[in-house]
Amino acid sequence: MKNIFCTFLLILLIVYETFPQIEKKEKSDSLLSPVTLTSEQDHARLLKLLGIDSLRPGPSGNPQAPNAANSDESIANPYPNLPDPLILNNGQKVTTSEMWWKLRRPEIKEFFDREIYGRVPENVPGVNWQVVSITKDTIQNIPAITKKLIGHVDNSSYPLITVDINLTLTIPAEVEEPVPVPVMMEFGFQFPPDFKMTDQMKKYIDSMSTWRPMVLSKGWGYAILVPTSFQQDNGKGLTEGIIGLVNNGQPRKLDDWGTLRAWAWGASRALDYLISDKSVDGDKVVIEGLSRYGKAALVTMAYDQRFAIGFIGSSGEGGASLLRRNFGEMIENVASTSEYHWMAGNFLKYAGPLTAKDLPVDAHELIAMCAPRPVFISCGSPEIEGNWVDDKGQFMAAVDAGPVYKLLGKKDLGTNKMPPMGTGLIDGDIAFRQHFGGHTTLDNWSTFIKFAEKYFNN
Repeated sequence: MKNIFCTFLLILLIVYETFPQIEKKEKSDSLLSPVTLTSEQDHARLLKLLGIDSLRPGPSGNPQAPNAANSDESIANPYPNLPDPLILNNGQKVTTSEMWWKLRRPEIKEFFDREIYGRVPENVPGVNWQVVSITKDTIQNIPAITKKLIGHVDNSSYPLITVDINLTLTIPAEVEEPVPVPVMMEFGFQFPPDFKMTDQMKKYIDSMSTWRPMVLSKGWGYAILVPTSFQQDNGKGLTEGIIGLVNNGQPRKLDDWGTLRAWAWGASRALDYLISDKSVDGDKVVIEGLSRYGKAALVTMAYDQRFAIGFIGSSGEGGASLLRRNFGEMIENVASTSEYHWMAGNFLKYAGPLTAKDLPVDAHELIAMCAPRPVFISCGSPEIEGNWVDDKGQFMAAVDAGPVYKLLGKKDLGTNKMPPMGTGLIDGDIAFRQHFGGHTTLDNWSTFIKFAEKYFNN
């Protein structure tokens, strides 16, 4: 009798463990398969939804090309009148911080949601973080502990797409009882296992990592978030990754989120984990990125008010540079098949038939959305980095975000004149420095650390 009872319990256990898998498989079999579109096909689909036949072509980044991007400052500002971040849509002046938070900031956010970066759906699933490994290491004579983590996104609503977030966290190894430390979170790169790296590429990548021991020597930690682990950097991937998962593998609507908002979402989920980690001071987490990841870092900072400081590297068009400028990369480039996936579908119409002057918002208001938290805008030398990212346009945007910072009791840049190269403006809560190097944040890390110390040492 006892054996029969045990056998019965075993059968029940097997059925109990197997049923969810059967149910999940049956659900998968009943779902529509993810749509597969090339970037060109999806781009054409969006144009059709917008009722647009074609877009204006963007300029070339090659200065020798017949259609080279403009680098003449005298014709760089065809639309000099920017939207005022302190004037409501009804024309009323914003005069108090309460008006900013309750009235004006929501207006600005709505414009960015609808026209620029897209909306994050309400039904984005949760993330379950798993510590994969913990290793001890010595980084330039500094003992450190590194945790490798995977954030598993709940895909029960659409099992055909699996999404995982790759994150590593490195903190100084404390001899005594650990004390929560500030953390610099960087949008980082990850190469496929079969990627063949040249010696020159390896040297460059190694040099890009030299800021890490600088951070550890301050007693701070750093985290590397791989954005392409949860959303690819191309239009084809828009029916995959976190965007595809939420859309059940179907193409986006015109105001759905683009890749920049998706990467920012992933950074926020990584911050969720860091706040829960007792070794991290969750109130002192920096978000940093370079180039397209600089754009993502600024979008992250603007939308998630829990990040303490933003370190925005050479973000250019779609980031800290004014979209209304005619200098270097332009809206037409971002709206092309190689970059459109960063933005909402609605953004494409500003490359035809509309123009930059029709935009309801611009980059200075994205920086203003970060207020009152500190932001450091980083650029390189035009001779080495080139003019594509428009250093002057980023400086102008930082200047025009200043009135919002002052309204909220903080300090602006302190000047509206572009400083000499290598001069850091770090006395205010908006900072700017144009370094002597190329397309990197490395040459500004020491200056940024001085800027961050003002807040982290209090």
